[in-house]
Amino acid sequence: MKQKVWFVTGASKGLGLALVKKLLTEGHSVAATSRDADVLAAAVGDSSKNFLSLQLDLRNEAAIGSALREAQQHFGRLDVIVNNAGYGIGGTLEELNSDEIEQAIDINLNAPIFVMKYAIPYLREQKSGHIINISSIAGFAGAMSWGIYNAAKAGLIAFSEAFAQEVKEFGIQVTVIAPGAFRTEFITSAYQVQAGKEMPEYKAVRETQTRYAQYHGKQTGDPAKAAKVMMDIANHPDAPVLLFLGSDAYKRALDKIESWTESIKQLETLSTATDIVD
Repeated sequence: MKQKVWFVTGASKGLGLALVKKLLTEGHSVAATSRDADVLAAAVGDSSKNFLSLQLDLRNEAAIGSALREAQQHFGRLDVIVNNAGYGIGGTLEELNSDEIEQAIDINLNAPIFVMKYAIPYLREQKSGHIINISSIAGFAGAMSWGIYNAAKAGLIAFSEAFAQEVKEFGIQVTVIAPGAFRTEFITSAYQVQAGKEMPEYKAVRETQTRYAQYHGKQTGDPAKAAKVMMDIANHPDAPVLLFLGSDAYKRALDKIESWTESIKQLETLSTATDIVD
């Protein structure tokens, strides 16, 4: 396998950390980011010249550009960009305040877009590269109480599909991955929070959140296997633009597609009623 230079955001925990460790073990060079570079370096446990730990506030556009420039100058090139950082927040629209909504959209959608914006000149000049965006099955088949998170992840899927077409002529590939549940800390308070305001009227939402929290440690996905899939994708000459990752995500996507297809067909007369008939 050809050794590459990877740039990975949100690498101090979860899928990002599993990926970085596997990449370094197999001899790749990695620039990884976290809100705290020291915490990241300690989590990775690698002080070799192949690893660059970068402190990055993903809500700061200028800082994103600087981090990518530092990584490119340090290693001389960038081959694979992984937008892994994510931020989950639960709560209904009525419960969330404007700051909570803005932060969720900034981290889950705006930050990956700016990472791509500042990475693409390097990849375009090389006429090669691969961008891997980590969305969520929730961005394809949403669930209540995570509406803002669902919306941001859905936006990342939609943007990735369009962006893949825009950069194809430069030899650059884009893959957006929609994972299901993996055995990480994602559903703990280390990764996500609840809206500061909870309204007792939303009983079904509270019940859903309680069930969801009890799922920790029982997820079906193995982070190490996810890391291998991402590495395989980065070496694929014709990688998929959209990949549902995990048997749970795969089934949830198929169920949604089947439901959509049935609904669309049932509404064919109404959908086509607006055509101009000459």
